[in-house]
Amino acid sequence: MNPIKFAVRRPVTTLMLVAALSSGVVFGLYKLRVDIPKLNTTKIYTHLDYLSVHVTRMKGQIAGQLESYFHEHEEQPHEEHHKVLVTRPQAKAVVLTQEYVCQIHSQRHIDVRALENGYLESISVKEGQAVKKGDLMFKIVPVLYQARLNAENAEAQLAQLEYKNTKKLFEKNVVSQNEVALLQAKLSKAQAKAELAGAELNFTNIRAPFDGIVDRLQEQIGSLIKEGDSLTTLSDNSLMWVYFNVPEAQYLEYMAVMGKHEGDQKIELVLADGNKFKQTGKIGAIEAKFNNETGNIPFRADFPNPDRLLRHGQTGTVLINRVLKNAIVIPQRATFTTLDKRYVYVVDKDDVVHQREIDVLKEKEDIFVIKNGLDVGDQIVLEGILQVRDGEKVDFEFRQPELVIASLKNRAE
Repeated sequence: MNPIKFAVRRPVTTLMLVAALSSGVVFGLYKLRVDIPKLNTTKIYTHLDYLSVHVTRMKGQIAGQLESYFHEHEEQPHEEHHKVLVTRPQAKAVVLTQEYVCQIHSQRHIDVRALENGYLESISVKEGQAVKKGDLMFKIVPVLYQARLNAENAEAQLAQLEYKNTKKLFEKNVVSQNEVALLQAKLSKAQAKAELAGAELNFTNIRAPFDGIVDRLQEQIGSLIKEGDSLTTLSDNSLMWVYFNVPEAQYLEYMAVMGKHEGDQKIELVLADGNKFKQTGKIGAIEAKFNNETGNIPFRADFPNPDRLLRHGQTGTVLINRVLKNAIVIPQRATFTTLDKRYVYVVDKDDVVHQREIDVLKEKEDIFVIKNGLDVGDQIVLEGILQVRDGEKVDFEFRQPELVIASLKNRAE
């Protein structure tokens, strides 16, 4: 016990102790035969001898009383009631957010390649330019293909004349039906070859297959182009495909709630600068199999891109927000951990606190979403966790959970 408290509660014992100590000082001086002015007489020394005997007795009595006092208070500790702040868990709608690193791709991203050999005669687009479907992008020198087309057209015209003349002779019964059929087949073959030459000529004009944005130009005017050479890439950025990997446990959770609460789900995209993309997305596809090495399965979220802000190859973070209705939440500072397990103190109907383990479903700013261990009817210690002990009766002040959650500022203790 504090010496000051002891002196206040036991004034008589304290005075006796002070007197004994004072007498002990005088007695010590006597034993040392120190000269004390005006007291160095035989009568005084006789009185001091008598006093020393009583001091010894008094010292023994005081020591016995002190030993008895401390022994009594050690065996019967004083029960103190601590004033703590108590509240209850709250049931409310909570938005659960899962984050995934992602790769952003255009819904169509192709290599624009040459279909024929030749020299690159002209380039009609610039890097980064937006083009429409059918716009001319590149032109390869068409001299050889034009000559071939001219030759094939001439052959087709000749076959056409032969067929007409033979048909007139057949009408006059000069030639047989077989000769007319033979020349008709010859005409069809010549026309097919002319169409093929025309298609080859058209291959020298490379046009945009869809609306998109032109990437870096791989060749310059005058370059010798071979069939299959890449000239540039074209990206359709009107709709972006965002790919991210989901662990197996979270995949099963998603599939469990997809049909029941799909309308409560919101998918957002956070870009590299930390800002959210204006458009929200939706799950477009889930691949057919898991990666056995990582335990993940690829998801694809589709995001409209009307302003063409997103480009092929960007990175970001996908946020899947799901509303959990009637979730049990408590302040983080109402909990404590022991050996990697989380607990709260619950106050029963007799105002006695009991330690209880809880399972946390999700950690959010200042609160925990509880999976198991608590109900809205339980009373939990909010402030004063370090002052209470399991099985101890406490005095407490109750505060409504709505007020507590609304005013949270600090994280868990």
